[in-house]
Amino acid sequence: MAGQKFQYDESGATFFYFLLSFLALLLVPGTYYWWPRKQKEDPKALASECYCPGCRKKKLVLQSTKPWELMKRTCIKVIIIAGWALLAFLAYKVSQFDYESASFDPYDILNVPIGTSEKVIKKAYRRLSLIYHPDKETGDEKKFMKLTKAYQALTDDESRKNWEKYGNPDGPGAMSFGIALPSWIVEKENSVWVLGLYALVFMIALPTTVGMWWYKSIRYSGDKVLLETSRMYYYFLHKSNSIPLKRVIMILSASLEFEKKYNSEIVERSSDEHEMPQLIKQLYNFGEKAQKEPPLSYNYSIKARALIHAHLSRLVLKADTLDLDRMYIVKKCPYLIQEMVGVVSQLILLAYAQRVPRLLNIETIENCMKLCPMVIQALWEYKSPFMQLPYISEDHIKHFDNKKKRVRSIQHLAQLKNEDRRSTLKFLSDSQYEDLVKVLGRMPYIDFKVRCEVIDDEATTVYTAGAIVTVTVQLKRRDMRVLFGDESYADKHHIELEKNAAKETEKPDKLEKPLSNGDVIENNEDIENKETKDDEKEKKVTKGIWQQKRQSGKGKKSGNVKKPKATLSASAKKKIKKKEKLEKAKLGDPETKETEKDKTEDDKTEDKDQLKDSNASSDDDSDSDNESSSDASGEESEKTDAEDTADDKKKVSANNDDDDDDDWDKFQSGANKKDRVLEGRTKQSHLVHSPYFPEEKHEYWWVYLSDRKSRTLLTVPYHVTELVDEEEIQLKFTAPRWPGVYVFAVCLRSDSYFGFDQMHDIKLDVKEAPEPLTEHPQWDISDEEDDTKEEDKQSDISEFTTDEDVED
Repeated sequence: MAGQKFQYDESGATFFYFLLSFLALLLVPGTYYWWPRKQKEDPKALASECYCPGCRKKKLVLQSTKPWELMKRTCIKVIIIAGWALLAFLAYKVSQFDYESASFDPYDILNVPIGTSEKVIKKAYRRLSLIYHPDKETGDEKKFMKLTKAYQALTDDESRKNWEKYGNPDGPGAMSFGIALPSWIVEKENSVWVLGLYALVFMIALPTTVGMWWYKSIRYSGDKVLLETSRMYYYFLHKSNSIPLKRVIMILSASLEFEKKYNSEIVERSSDEHEMPQLIKQLYNFGEKAQKEPPLSYNYSIKARALIHAHLSRLVLKADTLDLDRMYIVKKCPYLIQEMVGVVSQLILLAYAQRVPRLLNIETIENCMKLCPMVIQALWEYKSPFMQLPYISEDHIKHFDNKKKRVRSIQHLAQLKNEDRRSTLKFLSDSQYEDLVKVLGRMPYIDFKVRCEVIDDEATTVYTAGAIVTVTVQLKRRDMRVLFGDESYADKHHIELEKNAAKETEKPDKLEKPLSNGDVIENNEDIENKETKDDEKEKKVTKGIWQQKRQSGKGKKSGNVKKPKATLSASAKKKIKKKEKLEKAKLGDPETKETEKDKTEDDKTEDKDQLKDSNASSDDDSDSDNESSSDASGEESEKTDAEDTADDKKKVSANNDDDDDDDWDKFQSGANKKDRVLEGRTKQSHLVHSPYFPEEKHEYWWVYLSDRKSRTLLTVPYHVTELVDEEEIQLKFTAPRWPGVYVFAVCLRSDSYFGFDQMHDIKLDVKEAPEPLTEHPQWDISDEEDDTKEEDKQSDISEFTTDEDVED
């Protein structure tokens, strides 16, 4: 009876097959993805590349700080080539294995057809044996052995039957399975070595590697910042309500990433003993001995702070010692500043929840944000933003403050015509001016729009106390080159400052009373006027759709000829919508052009509706004076009533369809936003021109909502890291608990450039929260329905079948 037999691979054939297939699965995709290729340089990127001394030095620094890059490429090539060589060797080894014995066919060996007689088989055996006999010159011992075995199998009747029936001259045999491992693994002599290797790999090496990775990972936060550094930020930042910029630099320099004990990459040099005192003497307002509290007074903190001061002052340091340390410290600063901003926002939230005694002012978090572009551009906050451009030093700032043409900002410089810009920058050569224009054209120009609404409410533009207000910020990024020579674009930052200054000078005596929390309410007369207007609006809108239908039905029954009130409510709705649009325009809605168009269209429609209403009223008066008219006139009036009600129904249905479309669009936009959130956020946007920063930096932005009067933060700053073309951000906050008019500011701050921050004011007219509904017209039940319900209660007949009915 046939059975199964498992055995280890003695010859190594199956093991070589396993290795061959495993190597092929690794090498084919690995060669395609990992083989080092020369990156193709984009001609547009080369054309827009800056060749100023700072950028050329940075390029050399990036190449020199990565010497392992060439070694890495070489090692990858060597490993892939060695893998293909091993694959070729295994393929050759497998091809040398003899598998002819596995497929034994005696007819094929003797070169005779199946079913040949024994006489012909003997003749074929004699002929082939004379050729392959070992004693002959053409002899082959292996082939002769096969000939003999084939001859015996075909000349013996039983062997021949076994081969024809089972495929084996010896009869049915056991099925053999080979394990793709060599047999020496299970040999008794090698058992100790095999167990030792198993213990070394799976019991020592693997747990040690996992433990080291886990111990290292738990020390860091998600942004690769030490947790001890975050705790130190919490300790120092909550000690005061407002922290100045100099104090923020001290706290940043005390980060434990710059301590040798916590970071093995830090290099402690013996040359620091005489180089650091010389550097500190060159720094203005450093204040080395001013701080005595640890760790601000530790040596590593003083060194880091001195190097940051030297970086912001653009001092030239020794290339092989202090400059290397400066580049390493500066590279870490953006991540640490982002962590510091997160810590400040968390402390503010804890203060709102009364978990922390102090509420930090908005100056603290803005000083932290301000430090990031200072580090990227290597400039102090009081320096001119023009020094971000190549070849512009402090000696050249006077050229931008010319009496003939005063250049206010970088955006204003881009808006100048080429002749005016060249005359302003006449101190530059043609090549230098070309580099400056390249950098200027790649700088960001942000179109900043803000929309405010209450999403979960029917009236999205009505803000009640305690409501969740959603501020949608739309950012559209373009290169500054779109402004070249076009003076039609407004310099938003300076125009807003001028407008605010004009308002303060023109209206100094405006009656505004500050609240305890820094909010503002209007004059009492204005509030009373607004309340009367709101009451008039509410009186006009009290009629709902359900009441319109009932009134039209009652008019038909009583025979009244007057036009139903549905048209009046529709016109009232139009007026209310018109007023809401005008209020939006006053509040600074960016879509002012559309509101003006809608205004003209609404005026035309209102004029038409007023004409229709006057005609209808005149017809109604004539009908009331001539009550003894004929039945024909009565029928015509009924027809007109029916037509009017039909038109009203169509208008209502159209309005409902429009509302449904708007709701569906909102739902789709929300679903798309959720999908984008699930996809994850990238950190690739546009490269920043930063010749003093030792790494490539991408443009990031902070968006947040603040109250400038009370100097408080209302929302957690949203870090925009993927603004390539357009981006939409939603900021949510709770409206104030007290009614009044509030002015908040939506702020946009860059973490890479100076002079590109924007601020957009939003004005909220917060009203009292409505009381819970106790009565509603939909809940009213007519007399007929009450009578039917009373009849149902009084009736003893049940609508269900009982057992007595079945028995009957």
